[in-house]
Amino acid sequence: MENYRGGTDEGTDLDSIDFDALIRNLEDLTEGKDTKIPVFDFHQKKRVGSKAIKSAMSGVVIVDGTYALHAKLRSLLDIRVAVVGGVHFSLLSKVRYDIGDSCSLDYLIDSIFPLFRKHIEPDLHHAQIRINNSFVSSFREAIYKLKCRSESPDGQSTFFLKDEAQTDNFIEMYLRPPSANEEARINDWIKVRQSGIRYYLSLGDQRIVDKNFIIRPKAEFEVGRMTLGGLLALGYNVVVSYKRASTSVNIGSLSLSLETIDTLGETFLVLRGTDRKTVGAEALRMGITGQWLTKSYLEMILERKGVPRLNTPPLVSATSVSHNQEKDIAAPKPIRTTPNLVSRLEDLAQPWTRSPTKSKMEPVLPTWHFASSDRSHGGLVATGSSAFRDTMKLAPMPDSYDLDRGLLLAVQGIQFLLENKSVPVIVGIGGPSGSGKTSLAHKTANIVGCEVVSLESYFKPEQVKDFKYDDFNSLDLPLLSKNIGDIKHGRKTKIPVFNLETGSRSCFKELEISEDCGVIIFEGVYALHPEIRKSLDLWIAVVGGVHSHLISRVQRDKSRVGCFMSQNEIMMTVFPIFQQHIEPHLVHAHLKIRNDFDPVLSPESSLFVLKSNKQVAYQDILNILDSAKFCSSVQNFIDIYLRLPGTPANGHIAESDCVRVRICEGRFALLIREPIREGNFIIQPKVDFDISISTVSGLLNLGYQAVAYIEASALIYQDGKILIEVDHLQDAPSPYLQIKGVNKEAVAAAGSALKLDGSYTTKSYLQIILERLPLVERSYSGIHTHQAARLQELVESIQSQGGSTPSESSQSREVSPMDGIIEDMQCRIRRLERWHTINTVLWTFLMSALIGYSLYQRKRQ
Repeated sequence: MENYRGGTDEGTDLDSIDFDALIRNLEDLTEGKDTKIPVFDFHQKKRVGSKAIKSAMSGVVIVDGTYALHAKLRSLLDIRVAVVGGVHFSLLSKVRYDIGDSCSLDYLIDSIFPLFRKHIEPDLHHAQIRINNSFVSSFREAIYKLKCRSESPDGQSTFFLKDEAQTDNFIEMYLRPPSANEEARINDWIKVRQSGIRYYLSLGDQRIVDKNFIIRPKAEFEVGRMTLGGLLALGYNVVVSYKRASTSVNIGSLSLSLETIDTLGETFLVLRGTDRKTVGAEALRMGITGQWLTKSYLEMILERKGVPRLNTPPLVSATSVSHNQEKDIAAPKPIRTTPNLVSRLEDLAQPWTRSPTKSKMEPVLPTWHFASSDRSHGGLVATGSSAFRDTMKLAPMPDSYDLDRGLLLAVQGIQFLLENKSVPVIVGIGGPSGSGKTSLAHKTANIVGCEVVSLESYFKPEQVKDFKYDDFNSLDLPLLSKNIGDIKHGRKTKIPVFNLETGSRSCFKELEISEDCGVIIFEGVYALHPEIRKSLDLWIAVVGGVHSHLISRVQRDKSRVGCFMSQNEIMMTVFPIFQQHIEPHLVHAHLKIRNDFDPVLSPESSLFVLKSNKQVAYQDILNILDSAKFCSSVQNFIDIYLRLPGTPANGHIAESDCVRVRICEGRFALLIREPIREGNFIIQPKVDFDISISTVSGLLNLGYQAVAYIEASALIYQDGKILIEVDHLQDAPSPYLQIKGVNKEAVAAAGSALKLDGSYTTKSYLQIILERLPLVERSYSGIHTHQAARLQELVESIQSQGGSTPSESSQSREVSPMDGIIEDMQCRIRRLERWHTINTVLWTFLMSALIGYSLYQRKRQ
């Protein structure tokens, strides 16, 4: 809706939105007409043109904006979604923390977001879908930055003379809380960046400095000018303000900028990107030899000019704040104490638009410190000595944290050890399968620039032939201990490489931890086992993720068929090794992380897929992929579909009622969400949830039956952006081609380049195979008669290797057509009984109403 601004006034001002133009555009699209929407330039502070929108582009229009649910628009909307939370809540919590309980929550909201309660919040209650966004900031997609002084005023002139060079002017201000002392605690300050008529706010100095890199989260969010005025009115003071003039160009996925800071009178060269190694490699390629700087512009200014005293005016440059801006921003006022006092924010009964409470949004993170196991040293042992390493242990964090805060604390813990305990720092990340430990390990490694070693590399070939990867005895502990010992003493060591498809070690790779890095991460289910963690410096435990989602899915399926089980009962059956041999070790972790992020449900972790059975030549595939990054592989897989008997499916197999287990390259992986189908696209979760064979066996022991299976081989071609998969199904006459990627437009362009338009299908392979089977040749469960024996053989193999015995698996849990019919009939009888009860009540109510109405009519006559 920002493009519908009618002028240069406050961006959240209701009167500044041209609702009439927006309504005309929506009505045109609703009637199937093409239309033109305005384009607003925030630097020129005016409309600069229009953009044509075709009515038949996708059939879906999304209106995004502060007033998208306003009464003028609601009648034109089919679905109304309200989103609250994020940094909006975090800022309220921060201000509440800074000024104490002297003001009510309503007073704070009216001060910082003066239009919210009157013009925005009432409309949010009309939403059909309400989303509470707890996300604030994250290093999961961090920005990596290298900065140095420019050797000349023109800098790298060959880059910045291009037509694509973009020039921006920013005013950056830092606000000190009213309760601050003279000390420069910049983590407590609020940063405000002005760009044109837009204002962006971030809380504190959230960057991480590692070696030459400055690493920042995506933590800025847009606010209105009234928010800045409200903060000043609450007593915040502008401590430092400066103008940053920037000229930037894009180099592939990176950005190169020349930034001039007027207060410093210097120009800096800045290289930014989302991948640490790519940023470092590009700096070397460009031959940038200047001395890297890791201090922020704020720190440089404070070093040169000092910290302004509380009773002195701020360091504002002559060009920073315009005359008009001074008039618009309210002057600082002392904090007013209102009669509406509260002792705790939690004591207020708040609507859903005001939560979470302050206790859940506490802005202060704990800090790392040592807990010496030998107090007699008194902290006087020489840093870097072996005695220091043996006696000084990290004190565990007092609480568990979400994935984003946990990632930040993990990096800070590594930096604390590097500063106080010398290199190398050896980190262990443990947790159940699917909890997110591997993802956390690689994101941490990307930030600190280190290697990750998976404990799967240490499997003993003779121990994993039965797919029991979650058995601690399957690890080559002597070799692991030797490798860790070599790393501790600064020696080169050879790490094994295990091939799960062949069940054997394929080779060894040499590993040496350099002093420049000084960090190594070991991740795996048993990374925190006592025999392993005693050699590690930092212990991190991760729980949740898809691991928890599977338990919830099983609980849901059980309740649908009239059987209620606790999560603990399901856990003991589906993840028997976890409770007995993994969970007891996680409680000793220095840092405990609960991963609430579920990639199975999140649209942010999805792949866009186009599927077609049109034949495409190999050379045509090569032509659309980047030859410099091209790679290919072959995979053979078997998909087994598990379903609980009695699940309502009208006698047919529905993919949504099944849990799919894929056996590929010696691994078992789960898919527990039916893909979303939108137009020609299949949108499926981008998650590889590996499980043990004991988990599959546990599902069978809970009553799941194998109702279908598919065997296939896949030829895979990819270049890092697009993946093309040619699948040869055993029971299909011709192969199917799938184009996969995280960018929908790139996937669509690849399909058009291969001339696949008009040939797409969104059917699953299960649907395709079942449709080809004649009804008379199917068993009761929908499997081709010649497949039943093969499927039964697979199930028996899984149950035997998964540790189940005949006594643990009753006859009703085997793939038997007759038993399936009996269980299905029993389920139908239960449903009929419930419907009979409901119908009896409804008929009784209806007849009573008719009799009452008849008596009423007679009385009137």
